Amino acid sequence: MDIGISGFKPSFLVGIDAVRQAHGSRLARLAGRRLTGLELVRFVEDGYWFAECPVVLDFEAVQVEVCHSKFDELSIGWDTIDTATTITGWEWFELTPQWSHSDERLEPFVGQELYEVALLEWRPADHDLAAGTVAVEFVFAEGCLRIVNGLDENRIEVGVAHPDYVRHRLGR
Repeated sequence: MDIGISGFKPSFLVGIDAVRQAHGSRLARLAGRRLTGLELVRFVEDGYWFAECPVVLDFEAVQVEVCHSKFDELSIGWDTIDTATTITGWEWFELTPQWSHSDERLEPFVGQELYEVALLEWRPADHDLAAGTVAVEFVFAEGCLRIVNGLDENRIEVGVAHPDYVRHRLGR
């Protein structure tokens, strides 16, 4: 998956066990750090968020990079993406992607201390296409934000998680 993002080398995993084994302890160690920044890819021409690109969160110089793909894949990267570098290879496309450090859903969390991280597994009563997908939830004193699988892209949610998620708490 080469989308012109410097340092982005996704390693997609499927299922709660694989994600927890690969990243659970490191995600848990983010607790106690402040969210100091965020980066999303937006198009210059219209400001539209390109949700297929990773969401980058900075917790006091520890950068976590979350990206969903297909119906069930999740990649979590650590300190690999250089958001100061121009996104390349899009000359053929009519829009220009670039990193943006603003998002009205996430900005209220910047400066807040992270209380806990959890993995959420989508387990609806009636089986659906998204069953088994894994989201990453970041819990702050003033609320929660989640990066979830939007069925082949990222989706950002804030507030209380849907009751069909099974919560897998990490650490503490």
